[in-house]
Amino acid sequence: MTAAHLPIQRPSQAKLLVTDEQGQFRHWPRSRLVDLFRCGDLVIANDAATLPASLSGEHLPSGRFIEVRLAGRDSLAINDLRRWMAVVFGAGDFRMRTEDRPQPPALAAGDKLVLGPLHATVESILGHPRLVRLVFDGSSKEILEGLAHHGRPIQYSHVRPPMALWDVWTPIAGPPVAFESPSAGFALDWRTLSSLKERGVQFATITHASGISSTGDPELDALLPFDEPYCIPPSTASAIRDAQEHNGRVIAIGTSVVRALEDAAGPDGSLRAGERVATQRIGSGSRLRVVDAMLSGTHEPGTSHRELLRAFLDDETLARMDWELDLRGYRTHEFGDSVFVERIEPGSRGEAGEIADDLLLLMAILEIGIFEI
Repeated sequence: MTAAHLPIQRPSQAKLLVTDEQGQFRHWPRSRLVDLFRCGDLVIANDAATLPASLSGEHLPSGRFIEVRLAGRDSLAINDLRRWMAVVFGAGDFRMRTEDRPQPPALAAGDKLVLGPLHATVESILGHPRLVRLVFDGSSKEILEGLAHHGRPIQYSHVRPPMALWDVWTPIAGPPVAFESPSAGFALDWRTLSSLKERGVQFATITHASGISSTGDPELDALLPFDEPYCIPPSTASAIRDAQEHNGRVIAIGTSVVRALEDAAGPDGSLRAGERVATQRIGSGSRLRVVDAMLSGTHEPGTSHRELLRAFLDDETLARMDWELDLRGYRTHEFGDSVFVERIEPGSRGEAGEIADDLLLLMAILEIGIFEI
C-alpha cells in the first residue's frame, strides 16, 4: 500500500475492498458503497468535527520551540475546556516524519507554555516525558477562539500540502470535539445518505472524540488509543434496538463508532444511551456485541486501528487482506481507500476459505521463487 498524499476526501478513483462473513473478497469502486447495504440495516457514523488541535509555541523555562498536539479530554462538555491531555514535540513541523521529530525540552509540572494567543501550564506528566496534562488560562470561549485563530489540524508528512480545517471535516461534522478526523466518514455525502433512505436503510450518528493515530514514539504509540469520551443519543440507541429486533445489521462507519458502541454495550448486547468515556482496547480477544460490520480506511499492521480489525477477522483472513491491498495498489491513511468488513464468526469460513488460503500460499511461493515453473 502507498500513502494517499493529497487531502481529497472523495476521489473518483477510490477503491473498496469488501470482506464478507465467509472471509471472501471483492474489489469494488467505492462509488458502489450503497450497494453493500440492504433494507433493515442501520448505518451509524461519528458526527464529530475535528479541532485545530496542533498548536505551535514556546516552552518558557527553556525558550525553545514546541508543538503541542491536543490528544484527550475527560468529557465532551463545551463549557469546560481548560484541561487537556497533550503530546509535546520539539522543533519541526508536519513535513518531518513524527518518528524523526526532536524531543521537546524537559517538561515539568508548573512549566508555562505560550501557544500563540493561548497560555497554558503543565499540570502533570502522565507517565511519559512527552505526555502531559495542560491547564489553559481563560474562559472556554477564549480558549475556543485561541484554537480557531492559532491552531491547525494535526497533520502527518504523508499529506504534502498544508491542510485547512475544512479538509478534515466530514460532510456530517457537528460538535468540534475530535482530535483527528473520523475519516471513514469521508466516504459519505448527502447523495449517499439519500440513497440509503431510498433503500430502506436507516442512518444514525454518535459523537466520539476521535484521538490521535500516531505520536512517533513506540512507547507512546503502545498506549493508543487513549481514553476517549463519546455520546450516544437516545434516538441512536433506540434505532440499534430496532435493527437488532428485526435482524438488521448494525454497520459502523469507522473505528471510533465501533469503540463507542462496544463500550456502551451490556453483556447481552443491549445499549445504554448517554455520555461516557471509552477506556477499552478492541482486538482479537474482544467479543463484538453490537456491531456486525464496519467501513474503515486501510490501516498498516501495528497500528491501533489495524488491531481493531482483529475483532472482526481472524489473522489468516487479515493476512490475505493485506496481500490483496498490496497487490491491487490500495492507498492507505485518512485520504486513502476503504475496506468493508463483516464480522466472521469462528468456524464460518469453511472450504472456500481454506481453498483461498491454499491459493495465497501458492502465489506467495511463486512470488519468492522457491519453485521454478
